[in-house]
Amino acid sequence: MALDSKIPPGPIEKKWEYAKAHYKLVNPANKRKYDVIVVGAGLAGAAAAASMAELGYNVQCFVYHDSPRRAHSIAAQGGINAAKNYQNDGDSIYRLFYDTVKGGDYRSREANVYRLAELSVDIIDQAVAQGVPFAREYGGVLDNRSFGGVQVSRTFYARGQTGQQLLLGAFQALERQIGLGRVTMFPRHEMLDVVLVDGQAKGIVTRNLVTGAITSYAADAVVLATGGYANVFYLSTNAKASNATAIWRAYRRGAYFANPCYTQIHPTCIPQSGDFQSKLTLMSESLRNDGRIWVPKKAGDARRPDQIPEDERDYYLERKYPSYGNLAPRDIASRGAKEVCDEGKGVGASGRGVYLDFADAIKRIGRKVIEERYGNLFEMYQDITAEDPYVVPMRIYPAPHYVMGGLWVDYNLMSTIPGLYVGGEANFSDHGANRLGASALMQGLADGYFVLPVTVGDYLAGQLGKKVSADRPEFKQTQAEVEQRISKLVSAKGTRSVDSFHRELGNILWELCGMARTAEGLKKAITDIRTLRDQYWRDVRILGTNEEPNQALERAGRVADFFDLGELMCIDALHREESAGGHFRVEYQDKGEAKRNDDEFLYVGAWEFTGDNSAPSLHKEPLVYEELKLATRSYK
Repeated sequence: MALDSKIPPGPIEKKWEYAKAHYKLVNPANKRKYDVIVVGAGLAGAAAAASMAELGYNVQCFVYHDSPRRAHSIAAQGGINAAKNYQNDGDSIYRLFYDTVKGGDYRSREANVYRLAELSVDIIDQAVAQGVPFAREYGGVLDNRSFGGVQVSRTFYARGQTGQQLLLGAFQALERQIGLGRVTMFPRHEMLDVVLVDGQAKGIVTRNLVTGAITSYAADAVVLATGGYANVFYLSTNAKASNATAIWRAYRRGAYFANPCYTQIHPTCIPQSGDFQSKLTLMSESLRNDGRIWVPKKAGDARRPDQIPEDERDYYLERKYPSYGNLAPRDIASRGAKEVCDEGKGVGASGRGVYLDFADAIKRIGRKVIEERYGNLFEMYQDITAEDPYVVPMRIYPAPHYVMGGLWVDYNLMSTIPGLYVGGEANFSDHGANRLGASALMQGLADGYFVLPVTVGDYLAGQLGKKVSADRPEFKQTQAEVEQRISKLVSAKGTRSVDSFHRELGNILWELCGMARTAEGLKKAITDIRTLRDQYWRDVRILGTNEEPNQALERAGRVADFFDLGELMCIDALHREESAGGHFRVEYQDKGEAKRNDDEFLYVGAWEFTGDNSAPSLHKEPLVYEELKLATRSYK
């Protein structure tokens, strides 16, 4: 079945304007009659909750952290894209739109991407008005730097703390609405299911992570802004608590899951140091502005980097992609690192690393400038590795980072469940098969500040007089199912810890559905995941009870969902017989580059849940390129 994306008519630069002119409106007095639930309070969630409360809606915001300030958005260090063209280097809304579609290997929806580029300029104005301390030029204008996959400088930044500073701006807007009584915060509450009434999303079921209480909450619409699922790999750059439970529960209730195999492996992470490491640390892509990436030309060369002369170094990204060099897109840079390491040229004890060298930049512009640009990142690297990157090149290696897949949404960011909206990384909508650096913050804030407050209102205009309460049988039934699932986990008195299962699942996915995939490997992964999942429900051991804080129980529910999601990722990767962006099928390549199959796979693949023991059903949204011409993606 073809999906209706509800893209407005007209030329691409007028679509958002046309949509806003034709959405239904809710008058100010009626806005006070509507309740909206927002799950998550990162950039997308906090921005959406604050903006809708500012409009007059009653907002209930749920977050499993003790404070919204702990959201994973703070970890997006390098910057946020916007087409302001302060550098006068040829940038424009159209150029940002083009770069984003090309960066996603022509697997994203044109209309959504153009709207994102259009709104990018408003985001910067919003953030500046909130006091976000962006870096500035000597003359006072906001400074910019470059990120991968582009040939202009459009990335606004606050040293290496951009996500944190933007989140503080959104958090202050949220706190203002809390103080005015328009937002009610529910910290330490985890959403465990969405409640449907007559096929519409009308509430959620949560677990209080302090008391263990399971409670239902009703509203007129539900917004999920719960981030991505890269922690399915166990080791990733995501915060340890990041998970997929909210969107996975929605998937099981009827929200289609789009492009789950589109996962991004970030090229600039500190290499894994041991088998029992719990997470990986991201070194911002911004470092690739001034750092040069290289390995020894000779395999097995164990000399110190300062002992390897220039003519015996392979600056492989500069060699293979001279137009973009070290700022090639993430998927290309990651595969390049894997390739040279597989050839035996990797550095460090494990051989899984490449150098990110700042010697030339320090010589060219001085250590002081490098400290001003990246000082906190260098400090973090030295704290973790005990090596001084001002003296010794950083060692980096690719790691799971971001996911382009997520719940399918139409142009209005509504899922296939009426009344259930999805914002930020939790939806699939803007990045195609690969996300360009500094675009995650842009999407989260565009969705939260500017899109959802308008599109949710269009839906709510038709909900007057249709309010429901949490006393309805649908809420009681859904809550009973949640309680039953928790009881099943707690009562399993097996022998293995939750983390041991998660680590094994992550290894299967990293090896067989990571940077490179094959049909044979994916079939094996599906079989292995199913076997391990069966063992998990029989042999997992969770200490403690549900009537107390219990992090093992929290993780157990999330890992159970990761098993199901990991299987769907592999099913999706197996069905997509092409290479596109971060989805690299070894069988489909041209001289090491991704080889798309536009004749057969020019669509969004959205999967429908059909039951625990049934194969998911595939629905397709054809991708139509009216503004841009399909082309083989080249960064050479």
